[in-house]
Amino acid sequence: MELIDNLILERTRRTIKCLALNPEFYKDVDLNGLTAEQVLHMKSKYLANEFVWFKSSEQLETTFRWLIIIGVLRREVDGQGLTSKVRLTPLGRQIIQQQPELANQKANFIEKGKDWLIRKIAIS
Repeated sequence: MELIDNLILERTRRTIKCLALNPEFYKDVDLNGLTAEQVLHMKSKYLANEFVWFKSSEQLETTFRWLIIIGVLRREVDGQGLTSKVRLTPLGRQIIQQQPELANQKANFIEKGKDWLIRKIAIS
């Protein structure tokens, strides 16, 4: 079981490093929950890499879905069901609290390739 936990933590850390979202995003999504539209409109606040950014809220939603699959985010629920807002999961909160600057770290070529491959396999 410990091996599985370590693999989950490794995959989660790698994914956070590979994405274009900065620590401010993870802080705000934990406190308030955010929609793709909100993040897109406030991209200067949530941008981790000045050369990479989402061109539409659908691209951002795809990133949210990946973070949901790996267990970092979850959809917020209200009295009517699921909403378009996302929040951090306990796993996401644990990772961000342990390594608050993780989202500012640059993933190397191997980490990016591994993340891309796992993402393609998981989403297919």
